[in-house]
Amino acid sequence: MARPPSQIPTPEWNDNWKQIQPTLLKIRRSMASLRTSSLKVMRVSQLDSDILDLELFDILKEQLWNALSLFKPTIKETFEPEILGILNLVLFKFSIYDSSATYGAQLQNLKYRNEWQHGGILESIAKDAPLTKKQKIIYGILTVGGQYAWTRANRLITENGWGELDESDTRNKIYRILQNGEKYWKAFSLLNFLIFLYNGKYRTLIDRLLAMRLVYAKKSLNRQVSFEFLNRQMVWHAFTVSDDYIVIDYL
Repeated sequence: MARPPSQIPTPEWNDNWKQIQPTLLKIRRSMASLRTSSLKVMRVSQLDSDILDLELFDILKEQLWNALSLFKPTIKETFEPEILGILNLVLFKFSIYDSSATYGAQLQNLKYRNEWQHGGILESIAKDAPLTKKQKIIYGILTVGGQYAWTRANRLITENGWGELDESDTRNKIYRILQNGEKYWKAFSLLNFLIFLYNGKYRTLIDRLLAMRLVYAKKSLNRQVSFEFLNRQMVWHAFTVSDDYIVIDYL
């Protein structure tokens, strides 16, 4: 016959467990206040991922121009900012928005994480906080939308000669504001890059504004620098240079 709950004997270790709780609490607090090692991500891997993304964009753009060459040549000249904006939007959708990493970052075993959730002792924890939907949308607006708006505005200003108008003209004031804004953006981008070379955290100014940090997607993989892409570029460069010399000699 089973004993009632009030008559079940208390285990011998229960009292000892209660007695050591204050000591365990002090140990937990002391461990939480300890300084942890900062997360180190190779700077060259982050820079190589950007180069790979640019190479991919150039390849897709070249293929797109070849396809559009079959139509009227004025299409490319008239709608180039819109076409490149759509291409950037497609790449953004299938890379950062879907997987929190560009194609170049994936090749370098990197991904973006929400650094706002990794302050202090949480910087080097094993589980990375994913990007929020808000971060991704703002990133897309600033990169894809911002690049398109800047390209289209520059084309409009150049074609209409806003910089040559009288200084009291509103269009000339807008031109000077954009020029000063570009100078400040380049200056802050340079400062951010110098800080990146020092601590290796945020590669671009937009990454810093949105707290989007590139970290290792799989921490168990080898982190050696891969020179495969560089070797391939050197080989192709050698072939193209030799071909140019052959043509010159032939002429």
